[in-house]
Amino acid sequence: MNTPTPQFNSFKEFYPFYLAQHSNTICRKLHFVGLLLGIAWLFVVLYTGLNSWYILLSFLSGYGFGFIGHFMFEKNKPATFKNPFYSFAGDIKMFIDLLTGRIKF
Repeated sequence: MNTPTPQFNSFKEFYPFYLAQHSNTICRKLHFVGLLLGIAWLFVVLYTGLNSWYILLSFLSGYGFGFIGHFMFEKNKPATFKNPFYSFAGDIKMFIDLLTGRIKF
């Protein structure tokens, strides 16, 4: 769980590392559900005009499910802590790759 995170010069370099950190299928499924719920909350806030504080539910859903996947199933530390922007981009790319079948659930 305390493996050092390598340095990356681009997202293209980072993404294979990101996928390796998500090798457990349950972890990938939790990330997918969390991001899907996060997107749903965002649309609910934008469509209904709910108080913008509800946008926090979007982040809590996305990261909450992801963190459960890492700590309980992958047994590793989320890449978000060291590479927040690449990690967020990785979440979105993995979501799309799962949705399109490039990566298996």
